[in-house]
Amino acid sequence: MTLCPIALAAGCQKCPAFSICPLKTVLGDQQKKPEPPAADKDKR
Repeated sequence: MTLCPIALAAGCQKCPAFSICPLKTVLGDQQKKPEPPAADKDKR
């Protein structure tokens, strides 16, 4: 859910604080990056 007024109006990418914003996935419109599958360390 987008709550940030800048993200609602223009999108997170256009925000001047995009690079330092800690809440772009919580309040903004950025999607969380999917976690890569865990590598098996025991496989050899």
